[in-house]
Order: sequence, then C-alpha cells, then structure tokens
Amino acid sequence: MSDTLRLLEDLLARASVTPDDAGCQALIAGRLAPLGFEATALPFGPDTFRVLNLWATRSGPRPGPTVVFAGHTDVVPTGPLAHWTSDPFVPSYRDGKLFARGAADMKTSLAAMVVAAEEFVQAHPGHAGRIAFLLTSDEEGPSVDGTVRVVEWLQQQGERLDCCIVGEPTSVSRLGDTIKNGRRGSLSGRLTVTGVQGHVAYPQLAKNPVHLAAPALAELATATWDEGNAYFPPTTFQISNLHAGTGATNVIPGELVVDFNFRFSTASTPEDLKARVARILDRQQLQWRIDWTLGGSPFLTPEGSLVAALRQAIQAETGVVTELSTTGGTSDGRFIARICEQVVEFGPVNATIHKIDEHVAVDAVEPLKNIYRRTLEALLT
Repeated sequence: MSDTLRLLEDLLARASVTPDDAGCQALIAGRLAPLGFEATALPFGPDTFRVLNLWATRSGPRPGPTVVFAGHTDVVPTGPLAHWTSDPFVPSYRDGKLFARGAADMKTSLAAMVVAAEEFVQAHPGHAGRIAFLLTSDEEGPSVDGTVRVVEWLQQQGERLDCCIVGEPTSVSRLGDTIKNGRRGSLSGRLTVTGVQGHVAYPQLAKNPVHLAAPALAELATATWDEGNAYFPPTTFQISNLHAGTGATNVIPGELVVDFNFRFSTASTPEDLKARVARILDRQQLQWRIDWTLGGSPFLTPEGSLVAALRQAIQAETGVVTELSTTGGTSDGRFIARICEQVVEFGPVNATIHKIDEHVAVDAVEPLKNIYRRTLEALLT
C-alpha cells in the first residue's frame, strides 16, 4: 500500500462531520513537521461550534512564489447508515474503489497534497519560494469561522499569496479532465410583499400579495441578467421557496415571502442585480422589502503560470488534455482569492460527493499525488 493510501485511510477513519475535525489537522501537521513546516493552529467560533483551522508553511532558501495547498477536513453527515453498503467511517475496498464519507470530498486530495509535499521537499530541499497549507473544518458548514477567518488573519499579518490549489473534486469523467479556474458568486434575497389579509369571499376588502407579486415574479424568472463571458455562463435567478397564508383555505394572505438566489458571473455586480430587482418590483407598485445576503463574490484566474503548470502536470501524468470550467457552486476559493492572485481547484472525480457510498477510484490516488508534486516542481524549482 502506498504512503498516500495509508494516510488517506487514516483520514477517512476519522468521523470529522462539520465542524468536528476529529484530529485530521493534527495528523497532517504531524506529517509536515519533520519537513520543516511551521504550523499555526487557528481555532475560531463559539465553544458550541468550534472550528479548527491550520496554516502551515515551509520556506526554501531561494526567493520564489508562495504556493498554497488549501482544503477542508470536515465532511457532510452520512445520511441513513442503513443505506450504506459499508460503514462510512471504515474505509472499504470494492471493485477498485475506496468507499468512505469524504473519499471524494475531499480527503483524497488532502492525503495526495501532503505526500506530494513530502516527496517534493525530500527531492528538492533547497527549493525556491514557499509551500503552505491552509486547512479548515468549516467548509461544509456555515463557512463563517473557517477559511474566511484565516484569510482575515493572514491579511492582518500582511500576507500576500501567489498561487493556490484548492483540492475540491473537480474531475467529471476521469482524473484530470477539469480544472476550476473560477466560481460564480452567490447572492440570496428574502423578498417580503405586503398585502391586506381578508376573507376569500370578499376579495374587494383585501389585497392578495400572491396575486400582486405574480407579474413581478414572472419577470424576474424570465429576465436575462447578463450574457456571461468567455469564462462564465450567464447569471441565473432561481426561486427556492414561497411562503404565504395561514393554512386556512378561506383566508387571503396578508404577506408573501419569497426566497431566491442569483448565481452570478463577473459580468454582473451585486449592486447591479439589486438595483434591477428593485426596478422590477417598483414597476408593479408593490409594497416590498428585501433582506439580502451575499454568500460570495465571483473569482476568476485567467490562464497563467499556475494553470499552465497544473495542465502540464495533468497531461504528463495521465495524458488527459484538461478543460477550464467555472461551473458549480461556491467554494472557499472565493475567500482565498482576496489575497491570492491565482486560485484554481483541482481534485478527483466528483460523481459521488455527498452521496451514499461515496468513493474514489483507487488507481486515481497516486496519479493525483503525482500531479500535485509535478506542479510544485514546475513552480518552485
């Protein structure tokens, strides 16, 4: 069994359901310490939801860029245990696959990153620049005391990073086919439309906010918000929940509450989207208010030294010509991009993430480690 698989099994056996780290970061810090990494533990949040974070760095004797491996040690809950073929926290092998919660998202990437760093430092102890690890146990949770807090701390230290690989599972059909070089932003709103409650038999004495808001909601749902650009698809608008009424069938509701979300590209800004929504609602002469939540701004890494190094490493190791993509949800890359010029995501196939019987192909583990190591070689030697 390879060093990567042994470390991966150890990580998978730890039930690190968010925000519980279950000792994963301590294990990784212990592996990095003999290489000369200096580790700083950064716990944040209340005792009832304590989030563990780790920042670890190793500087070479020659100047060069800071290359960061970033990821999360927490995993999502398992769901019904009876639906799993094997215990989700007992790594199990079947048909060339390794099954466990977190196998794809994202402990395989973490194990591969650590062993890649070990092999690289052993082969190149006098490397240029700096290698860093940024880990959190709050990526699958609220994401308020994890990477975002570490980035704030790094800003206070005056840190600027050059390149970052986030180990999210980005591959679609086979290892290496997709790199995420950006992500869309997420802007959520809770719209409240006020009417006048009344009896359904006397609608002239009431104002039904559902009826009043319907034309505006139809316009919001069919609007073209932007055309996207070379890297991003067009911005999308989706209603996720509608709430109205008392539960009785003979009462006109006095209030309608609509939850909605924008997944937006760099072709739009939160301010522009908010203003357009307001104009549509005002045009319908509604009595309304919106509580906005900006979940994350979009980020984009154009083709440069990091994308080139990772692409070359993938092709050399697997023969795959990779594609760049910005699809999917948000990730912690949105926080790291505030202090890092180049941020990409790359990891194993994502087909089973968050699912029952989550797994990773065993024969992809060593190639993933080698890709990470080759990328370090390209950037720091």
